[in-house]
Amino acid sequence: MSRTDAILKRLAALHPKLIDLSLDRMLPLLETLGRPQDRLPPVIHVAGTNAKGSTIAYLRAFLEAAGKSVHVYNSPHLVRFNERIRLAGKLVDTRRLNAVLERVEAVNAGRPITFFEVTTVAAMVLYAESKADYLLLETGMGGTYDTTNIVAHPLGVIITPVDLDHQSYLGNTIAEIAVSKAGILKRGSKAVIGLQQEEGRAVIERAAHRLGVRPIWQGEDFHGTAQDGRLVYQDEDGLLDLPPPALLGAHQFDNAALAIAATRHFGLPVDEAAIARGLRQVVWPARMMPLQGELRDLLGPGAELWLDGGHNVHGATALAKAMAEMNRARPAPLVLIMGMMNTRNPADFLAPFAGQTQAIFTLGVPGEPNAHKADTIARQARAAGFAASPKRSIVSALQAAAQVSGARVLICGSLYLAGDVLAKNGTPPD
Repeated sequence: MSRTDAILKRLAALHPKLIDLSLDRMLPLLETLGRPQDRLPPVIHVAGTNAKGSTIAYLRAFLEAAGKSVHVYNSPHLVRFNERIRLAGKLVDTRRLNAVLERVEAVNAGRPITFFEVTTVAAMVLYAESKADYLLLETGMGGTYDTTNIVAHPLGVIITPVDLDHQSYLGNTIAEIAVSKAGILKRGSKAVIGLQQEEGRAVIERAAHRLGVRPIWQGEDFHGTAQDGRLVYQDEDGLLDLPPPALLGAHQFDNAALAIAATRHFGLPVDEAAIARGLRQVVWPARMMPLQGELRDLLGPGAELWLDGGHNVHGATALAKAMAEMNRARPAPLVLIMGMMNTRNPADFLAPFAGQTQAIFTLGVPGEPNAHKADTIARQARAAGFAASPKRSIVSALQAAAQVSGARVLICGSLYLAGDVLAKNGTPPD
């Protein structure tokens, strides 16, 4: 076990629950550490059900293309914890990460605090003590009581599409979940809102009105569409004719447009040329990611291997649409390899793929005791009308997929599975 892993294991043991939504344990610790949340560069805070990470990836790409330095906070990580904390463009150095985790651990002095809370506190200390022009801050879950909701005056707030997810913590309806997501809105901060279902929009509108915030809305105040292979963006300031985003899938045009709107509405020092460069250069691992290397080599000639961490119905719908578009451009039998956490319903995730898949091979998620067993996923998939069979490992699943000539193989269902695949393939994010 590495030193980092040993520290993280100790921190995870400080609270009996992995998730216990509250800010009451964090705030005294932050106070003792000198309120690092008040010493951050300008913050853009992002909440929503899906597309948070992609939206932040675009913003980072735009700002860096304009010569700005950017801190980023993302979760969860795929392979290494360091991926959660990016300091002025680079993943935090392991030695520095260990030092700040142990420093915060010592100050906390064994008091109960969740893993997400104590590690977010450590991240805030690093961001406050490191120079950068901006901090892009992604919520982990919800908004109101999310560990990141400690910045009193963000430069701007983005709410990506709200959908059903984490119902046991956030509520069973879109409206209830939207209440939590809208909790990051702050009086005096600008806001940009992604495409929303009607009940979610109504909740966000009410929350914004109470705070005196006038958001701009995707699909009303700004639009981004694919035209002749280009991204055409329009708002009240005019029209931009831009290259398509490097991230694949029709949904990425929406995500890119949301980030462009935030760039313009928040007054970021980014011109059209930097936006264009950012769209070409943006990287976001395990999102419609083509894989090469050892795992791809297990498939036969002409086959494709793709990886996506999508794990809820909203994400599955976007994935299924992307696969259908690929099939229209180049027909190929679709094979899914999937693993899922047991907080997800495999049949619900698979529903958007009805009529598309030739075979499904199911896996447990290595190292995750709270994942569905491969047999469970396969059984539920068969009950939903899919041809599915369990496999013991990603290697055996790919060997089975190789029997389908010229297949387009998609590994999906869990970010934790995606991280395990990247580690086994020798392609960790940097």
